[in-house]
Amino acid sequence: MMKVRNKSCRKRQNAQRKGTGSMISYIKGILEAVEEDMIIVETGGIGYGIRVPLSLLEELPSLGSPVTIHTYFQVREDSMTLYGFLNRQDREMFKQLIGVNGIGPKAALGLLGTLRPDDLRLAILTGDAKAISRAPGIGAKTAQRIILDLKDKVSAQEMLSSLAVPAEAAAGRVSQEASAFSAEAAREAVDALVALGYSNLEASRAVKQVELTEDMDAEAVLKASLKFLAFM
Repeated sequence: MMKVRNKSCRKRQNAQRKGTGSMISYIKGILEAVEEDMIIVETGGIGYGIRVPLSLLEELPSLGSPVTIHTYFQVREDSMTLYGFLNRQDREMFKQLIGVNGIGPKAALGLLGTLRPDDLRLAILTGDAKAISRAPGIGAKTAQRIILDLKDKVSAQEMLSSLAVPAEAAAGRVSQEASAFSAEAAREAVDALVALGYSNLEASRAVKQVELTEDMDAEAVLKASLKFLAFM
């Protein structure tokens, strides 16, 4: 009987360590304060302290502005913590990271603070362990573990389609075929930059800086990307 109770107790403890995750899906309110790694959002007379990656701080509106933060709510035996992100996709990336053995919330926030979520997804897809290991507390072995665990969970199609979207496509003025042609040109430009010795991450960042138009081929995208790389 004692063994049953102990087993039940362990299950409750494990559930507490894992947290509830989606109990508080998002918080919509007024941005009241920004601290080193935390923001305070006031809604309904309550100020919620939300831990965020450093990269998010650069994208926040000014103090006193309305803001919506998508949250992950973690419950432990000795604490309850809210982690916040500007969109659901970044929150999902955080959840995937803490699902990797040896990666806790602090390390996950450090990763998302060092690499923007899209850059982190790209590093995982391309196996760029060097880029991932730039994050504090992430060594080469841990970076490889992240890649192995998440490479099949990160959407390659999503990354390729968001790599570079023509300005006309964003405004709905070009066909799907034209948009696909521009996306293919962007991918070819990335491959060419990698062949020139740039990392996948550097190449993709450069291509992302190019404002694609419908008539740009891979060579034109490559030339424009090289101009950005000259100043990086």
